[in-house]
Amino acid sequence: MIEHLSISDLGVIERAELELAPGFNVVTGETGAGKTMVVTAFSLLLGARAEASTVRSGAAKAAVDAEILVPHSHPARAKAQESGVLMEDPEDADDAAAVGDGDEPLLLGRAVSAKGRSRATLSGRAVPISLLGGVGAELVTVHGQSDQLRLKSAAAQRAALDTYAGPQGAQLLKQYQECFEAFQRQKAELEDITAHELERRREAEQLQRALETIDRVDPQPGEDEKLKAESMRLDNLESLRDAARNAQSALSGGDAAEVLEQGPNAAELLEGAAQALATVTDQDQELAEISRQIGEVSTLLTDAASQLGIYAASLDDAGPERVAEIHTRRAEIDKLLRLYGPEVTDVLTWAQEARQRLETLHSDSDRIEELTDTVQQLEGQLWEQARELTRIRSAAAQQLSDGVGSELAALAMPQARIVIQVEPTTQLSRYGADAVGFLLSPHSGADPLPLGKGASGGELSRVMLALEVVLAEQQKAGTFIFDEVDAGVGGKAAVQIGKRLAALARHAQVIVVTHLPQVAAYADNHIRVHKTSESGGGVTASDVRALDHHERVGELARMLAGQEDSTSARAHAAELLDTAAHEAAAS
Repeated sequence: MIEHLSISDLGVIERAELELAPGFNVVTGETGAGKTMVVTAFSLLLGARAEASTVRSGAAKAAVDAEILVPHSHPARAKAQESGVLMEDPEDADDAAAVGDGDEPLLLGRAVSAKGRSRATLSGRAVPISLLGGVGAELVTVHGQSDQLRLKSAAAQRAALDTYAGPQGAQLLKQYQECFEAFQRQKAELEDITAHELERRREAEQLQRALETIDRVDPQPGEDEKLKAESMRLDNLESLRDAARNAQSALSGGDAAEVLEQGPNAAELLEGAAQALATVTDQDQELAEISRQIGEVSTLLTDAASQLGIYAASLDDAGPERVAEIHTRRAEIDKLLRLYGPEVTDVLTWAQEARQRLETLHSDSDRIEELTDTVQQLEGQLWEQARELTRIRSAAAQQLSDGVGSELAALAMPQARIVIQVEPTTQLSRYGADAVGFLLSPHSGADPLPLGKGASGGELSRVMLALEVVLAEQQKAGTFIFDEVDAGVGGKAAVQIGKRLAALARHAQVIVVTHLPQVAAYADNHIRVHKTSESGGGVTASDVRALDHHERVGELARMLAGQEDSTSARAHAAELLDTAAHEAAAS
């Protein structure tokens, strides 16, 4: 709800502070007094194009500010918070949750310079005009002679029809959208897998060949280092074998057949030392200990000589075949290391990861089949839900059309009719498989045309009033502003317009600019725009303020007869107010 509106230097309004009430607010005034500037002010807050000509003559700029009470959960507040303009204190949010969805003020501002530059603010912060308009559009709906229609777009018309369809349609639409999102996810995955099927097949073949090569070679951890050591040993075979034989001969004498002449070896010398001490070991403990140590050395020497013999014999068995085998094996492992290395452990790790990837690629064919079945099932389910949505929307469209038709008949448009088309489409969308369109036939025999075409401004305003009255019963409305909704009507039709606006005001805040006393009489709050003076240079100024009951009678008398002091006019005005009050109390 708009609580307060401040206007300065806009058109003929020099300065105005309006306190707006819940329910039905009416704005009246003589022609040229500037009452349409009130609507212009709201349009600026909704992001309308700013014209330098709207700035009061002689002023540097025009400014409009509004204070609007907005629930914590309202989309407008959420949009302001998402933009980073409105930061909500967590403690305030907790307090609001504890006491319910309370209202908090939101400040909207717009300034237009005499040079045409425009500035928008939201809760005191400068923002893009588009953001101000987006937040304002969530809060205020303007139906003016030249303003955009709230239900102009097909999306807005479909949303209005769905809201009018009630909880059953809302629940079905929610279930449909959940199913549609699942359908979109599964379909996207299926398309991705299918689109890259050739690349995946090629990748699988490459991995398979690589793994076959690794499995054939079957490298073992540390094998490359072992082969390197053995290769180096075989490359020096002769020198190693000679060294081993010579060392064996020096220790134990070696093979007697091969060694014809040589000096004493280590084993013989140790044996001679042991024999020299053998006869005296029982006579001296120290010599006995030395003899024991010589025996241990002799044993170690014999073992070393034996190992040298075995080592030399093994070299005798290493022929050219073993050398070639080692070189071949090293070449195979080196190739793997160049591709997947640098260590054998790296090759084995790569092979493990490749097997997992290959398993995933092989499962794609199964996944394609599974996704295909899932997508087909979801699509079938969606079409069933879409047909049910079509049925519910069609029934709601007929009811809405009938309800609006009844309202139009009371608004002096008995031959007008609203045609709400719900036409099935061949494609599924997030909102079903329907194309929803609101068409208007303003006169008998006239072909229905899209809403906003084929009707005068006054007729269109009444059509929108009829729609808003019927839709308001199902919607959480904010503030509606009607400019000259009563254009071209009078008498009983004007009374009916007043009644319809009062009915709409039971569900939302309504602000109406009117010239008809029959409409103004139904208002809860009466605001008058009055031309007060003409300053130097021929600049007109207007005063804007709310009227008390006595002043309302005078204003209605002026609207009725042009004479606010006329006794008969005032009596008629008082009668209008009493009648409206009694009808409001009865409803």
